[in-house]
Amino acid sequence: MRSAVNDLLGAYDKLIMDPVHGGIPLYRHEIQVIDHPLFQRLRNICQNDILSLVFPGATHSRFLHSIGVMHVGTRMFRAMIDAYLKERQLSDRVDLSLSQLDAIDYLAKTIRLGCLLHDSGHSSFSHQFTQARKIRELMSHPQRFEDLWRGVDYRQYHSEAPAELEHEHYSVRVAHEVLSSIDLESAGLHAVDVIGIMETTEVTPSEAFCRHAKAFWSFIAGGDADTGIMDDGDTPALVMGLLSSIVSGEIDADRADYMLRDGFHSSVTIGGFNLDHLLSNLRFGWDVQEPWMGLAITQKGLGALEDFVYSRYQMYRKVYAHKTALGFDWVLREAINEVLEDPEHFRWIDTCLSDMRFFAELTDSFFWEAFRKVARQKPRSYSRFIVDRVRLRHLDTREGLSADQIREHSHYLATALGQEPENVITCSMRARFSNIQDNFNGIKVLVRDPVTRKRSLRRITEVSAFFSKFGDGTITHFYLEPSP
Repeated sequence: MRSAVNDLLGAYDKLIMDPVHGGIPLYRHEIQVIDHPLFQRLRNICQNDILSLVFPGATHSRFLHSIGVMHVGTRMFRAMIDAYLKERQLSDRVDLSLSQLDAIDYLAKTIRLGCLLHDSGHSSFSHQFTQARKIRELMSHPQRFEDLWRGVDYRQYHSEAPAELEHEHYSVRVAHEVLSSIDLESAGLHAVDVIGIMETTEVTPSEAFCRHAKAFWSFIAGGDADTGIMDDGDTPALVMGLLSSIVSGEIDADRADYMLRDGFHSSVTIGGFNLDHLLSNLRFGWDVQEPWMGLAITQKGLGALEDFVYSRYQMYRKVYAHKTALGFDWVLREAINEVLEDPEHFRWIDTCLSDMRFFAELTDSFFWEAFRKVARQKPRSYSRFIVDRVRLRHLDTREGLSADQIREHSHYLATALGQEPENVITCSMRARFSNIQDNFNGIKVLVRDPVTRKRSLRRITEVSAFFSKFGDGTITHFYLEPSP
């Protein structure tokens, strides 16, 4: 218990200096995670694939991003705890029991590790790696999932093997490998609880988590917890869902960090928003009738949330979907396919994707060396275009086109330019924003009644018309394919 109090009061073992957030404190078990080779590999994986070819400052790594997400996730959780205590103390005194303090500490440390490891399964060039045709073929190979978990029972995290692997599945596998190799027991934590709040998993939480979840529920729900309306068996799953929404949700630590970090390193202002203002207005939300537990925001905090959503919307439009950046992404994927035409490289990547002993070798550095090798052998290759930063010729940009409309416009451009249709290539990016309006998976708004002063949860679109303006959208760029 003394350790929990010390940690909650800010005792830490090391401080990492981050260019975005400043000093980030670390506990001993977190240092062990960060020092693990499978986590250190993230130093050599760029957060935004090759965005630096367009925005030269965007060379920051998945390593720094992951630590930043841990820091933001901690701030989110503690901000909600602080706000709850302040509001309760306005009406009556709140005395936290030792079990409640212990529960808060346990859940906070679980969130920190879940955030720290959430991106640990990303391979070379982050998202672009898994979009390359030959990589997708490798990752959908039969028995790939079973090979990856050879000697380990994956059913503690996954009810069944997925048909096709994504980077989230690798993050779970890496997290298991890393957490199994450190002294997690001395920190009083359980790997199954940390991995349970990561994407793609379905777990039975530990007895310790169930105990802490009930203590936490009694702490935040007060009278609602005493009514017994919600079955005790529901509580751990609902609390785990709450923690998951902090790691990966509509308003999560991941998005908050990458927007601030990508905007900072790209030297653009459109990714900026007031994180302090947003956090100060986040609250725990619950509804015993549904039952539901998740993130809520005060009505006065809607402006900060609107800034958050709009900044993310603009980052997708102006930075991530930049016409030159998407063109380079297409060339990058083709260059990766070129590298895998070499049987030796193909076998090695195949091995790395199926064996945790070699997964740490999958970094950007491996492919940059491979690109240079191919470029020396084939001067007109896609690898040469990447190495020498040869841009595609941009023809046009359209938004909201269907697949048929994209093909039709591509054919029109080819005819107008006297080119074969296959010489006009398209790159599309779809930005998903409609989930912000969802009543169950999104967040809710705490609205205070002007007469009774009681608060109730409302759908976000019932309180603000701002969010109804956002939906899923597609930006498509058209280019003239170079001749390798």
